[in-house]
Amino acid sequence: MRGRRGIAGKGRRAASVVLVLGVMLGMTACANDPLADQYRSGDNKGYIAGDFRVVEIPADQRGPAVEFAGTTESGEAVSSSDYADEVLVVNFWYAACGPCRAEAPVLESVWKRFDGQGASFLGVNSYDQAATAASFAQDYGVTYPSVIDINDKKVTLAFAAVAPLSATPVTLVLDTQGRVAARIIGAVSEEDESILSSLVSDAIAETS
Repeated sequence: MRGRRGIAGKGRRAASVVLVLGVMLGMTACANDPLADQYRSGDNKGYIAGDFRVVEIPADQRGPAVEFAGTTESGEAVSSSDYADEVLVVNFWYAACGPCRAEAPVLESVWKRFDGQGASFLGVNSYDQAATAASFAQDYGVTYPSVIDINDKKVTLAFAAVAPLSATPVTLVLDTQGRVAARIIGAVSEEDESILSSLVSDAIAETS
């Protein structure tokens, strides 16, 4: 494994978080979101902060393919077989997580860039029910689906078996064989968008 912290050209302090606040209702638009603004300003009161970390895993060192199945916020069944032979970016998040709110527009931007280019995006939410997740997606303009995993956490456990999920948010890049090719711990900021894009491009390029 090799770190890619220096890819963006400047270090920064971002958060890998465990939320100690209660679930907040009535989410506002991202541009006027107190939790997201609090995270961006570096005032992480109520959170346990950690370093933003990126790890890219060489192909010959990757673990087994992740097999999962669940249901999205819209009630549609989804499984690992739906993403066979393409790169999949999996983001672990929940609605009351300030860093998750802050990174939502960045993830959506990268998703739109690679839509139809060999990569898909999928969220995994193990804290919220479908209505809360759907409201988040509408408020933050997120167009890719999320698995609602609060009831049995089977999807989360499937990924945790092959990749550490010690904090939220965490973003994983899976190669076309369904193996974890890269892991991002902490929120993906606008400055880090190029890092995620590079990881996705690298995974797509492996098949060309």
